[in-house]
Amino acid sequence: MPKKIVLGFSGGLDTTFCVKYLSEEKGYEVHSIIVNTGGFSEEELKKIEEHAKKLGVTSHTSVNAVSSYYDRIIKYLIYGNVLKNNTYPLSVSAERLSQAIHIAEHVQQLGADAVAHGSTGAGNDQVRFDMVFHIMIPGVEIITPIRDLQLSREEEIQYLQSKGVQMNAEKAMYSINKGLWGTSVGGKETLSSKGMLPESAWPTQVTKQDPEEVVLRFEKGELKGINEKVFDHPSKAIQYLQTLAGPFGIGRDVHVGDTIIGIKGRVGFEAAAPMVILKSHHALEKHVLTKWQLQWKDTLSQFYGNWLHEGQILDPVMRDIEAYLEHSQENVTGNVYVQLQPYRFQIIGIESPFDLMNSKFGKYGEMNTGFTGDDVRGFSKIFGNQTSIWNAVQKQNKKDSL
Repeated sequence: MPKKIVLGFSGGLDTTFCVKYLSEEKGYEVHSIIVNTGGFSEEELKKIEEHAKKLGVTSHTSVNAVSSYYDRIIKYLIYGNVLKNNTYPLSVSAERLSQAIHIAEHVQQLGADAVAHGSTGAGNDQVRFDMVFHIMIPGVEIITPIRDLQLSREEEIQYLQSKGVQMNAEKAMYSINKGLWGTSVGGKETLSSKGMLPESAWPTQVTKQDPEEVVLRFEKGELKGINEKVFDHPSKAIQYLQTLAGPFGIGRDVHVGDTIIGIKGRVGFEAAAPMVILKSHHALEKHVLTKWQLQWKDTLSQFYGNWLHEGQILDPVMRDIEAYLEHSQENVTGNVYVQLQPYRFQIIGIESPFDLMNSKFGKYGEMNTGFTGDDVRGFSKIFGNQTSIWNAVQKQNKKDSL
């Protein structure tokens, strides 16, 4: 009886090769799975399923992971206002971890003997997938044909042709990966340290020119409403906001980062909804959280984002930080007013019942009602007392040494 193997399947060249290689060369019973984290339409998923079955897989499973992707990962990226290197909203790295977890769960459900993915040996994804598999399904063999055989694209195509499978030999000029939390774009311009993607390379073209104002409604840190619309799950609010902000060309940039395997890389991305949400959420937090809540959130969130990027989503410290982030959102409720314009957006302001910038406690730079000038005079002397003592000691020591 052939051994069972679960293959993470996208329907592209690499995973198409994997199906034929694993079934016909290695004798596995191949069970393909695609995990949709917001990048596929129903029509595309149907075509991928048909393609998998035509290749001869024993079973094909399509998992709608959009809601769970938000609940497990994106929610905490919003709570933490996480931007890798102050630039990148972790679009692909977060997505891969969600996919890896679902694939591992499918291996457990089927009782499979092995698991496979189509990663090459050049990027971060191989580490993310492997690490999640080692932790969640220890002892299950991990097979990576493209990485292990070091195959070129041409060699894969030739092999598939010999098996009667025709694949497009022309490589697309740009590699595009779309998901709920943004779309990555790679091309010749991102392979070196200088170069910007041309207008034609961006998946969402600029079709809006006239400014629009949108109102984002947050409830305990989660986006629950946009303008007059109320959503039953924040993932739907994210998708709707993308339709409003994306056509302005908002959220386009090129990220330069350190890979898990030690090299630096550049990738273009467009993330209109993520960027508007993160900056709006942060603006609301600056009004409703205290100084030290904000500082410790920044410290923990930076670590959280970096560790997630490194594939360490299953480290228990991540649950500890998530608990802190969740608790910090208790008062992060209110409306944020945003103006959308071509290639940019601006936060107009916020309204919240928890706003600490409340005129009844005083107006910055004008007046106050909570203390007097004499209070400040005494406070200033006490607040700087230890530094005053230190300076006095230094002066005395200088005098004594003369």
